[in-house]
Amino acid sequence: MTPKMLRIGSRGSELALWQARWVQGELARFHPGLETSIEIIKTTGDRILDSPLSKIGDKGLFTREIEQALLSGGIDLAVHSLKDLSTELPSGLALGAISKREDVRDVFIPHPRNPVRKLLDQAHGATIATGSLRRKSQLLSLRHDVRIVDIRGNLNTRLKRLEESNWAGMLLARAGVVRLGWADRIGETLEPDVMLPAVGQGALGVEIREDDATTARLVKCLHSWESATAATAERSLLRTLEGGCQIPIGTYGRIERSEQGQYRLLLDAVVGSLDGRKLVRGKNHGHPDDADALGCQLADTLLASGADEILNEIRAGSPPA
Repeated sequence: MTPKMLRIGSRGSELALWQARWVQGELARFHPGLETSIEIIKTTGDRILDSPLSKIGDKGLFTREIEQALLSGGIDLAVHSLKDLSTELPSGLALGAISKREDVRDVFIPHPRNPVRKLLDQAHGATIATGSLRRKSQLLSLRHDVRIVDIRGNLNTRLKRLEESNWAGMLLARAGVVRLGWADRIGETLEPDVMLPAVGQGALGVEIREDDATTARLVKCLHSWESATAATAERSLLRTLEGGCQIPIGTYGRIERSEQGQYRLLLDAVVGSLDGRKLVRGKNHGHPDDADALGCQLADTLLASGADEILNEIRAGSPPA
């Protein structure tokens, strides 16, 4: 039985609404006659814009209020950027679908008056904006001389702040920039071997109530096995490391198919100190069915290789040696 109306919960930023409308459009395409509405819900992360994410915590920062609305029955499903969604969902909630992933890479957006388009070609001591400790750590490992400034807010706000600043540029996720039609602002797209992305970057997570079989059936059309498998490994790694916005962790999972038609899951990861002087990298691969185990294994390898020391120093609030 198909419900008359499916209520979609979303944050109110332009990018979040783009994502919710994309889900709305796909549901209409696969289920003609299904009516949907979008309910805008303001989260803690949307309200507190004058503090770095690392200072205000990361557990449910952009999801808690939406998840509460889902649990209370105020909405039927929630659309999140998967990288915002905790690896431990509240009791009673489940991931109903993970969308086909867009480009996972980060990009450098130069200041409109900055003719130098590439990140590593910026002048000595250049100022680069980012709200991500993951990006900060990896950038400082490549360029100890740059100055990092924290930036928060939606993409429109960040672009405006860049234009009004004397910064050389800023770092963002390519998927969001492209989705909002700002690809022409990109100076350089950074390959994963230069900067590993965030867990789940580029994918959408559709969250539903665990006992809602009707909505679960309807959102199956949004699900991508390949993206979900890669994200499962990445989220398993993050869960094992007990990381989040406050810890610089980058990872990239992807499925490769051999000439013989066999699938293999590849997973790369890095854990870095806040000053970028200490990075621990690792790789793992195996059968896609073992995605969760592969993520756990790689996390254990990173911890044994020195990531535990980095993470303990960060959690203790002391600078790395």
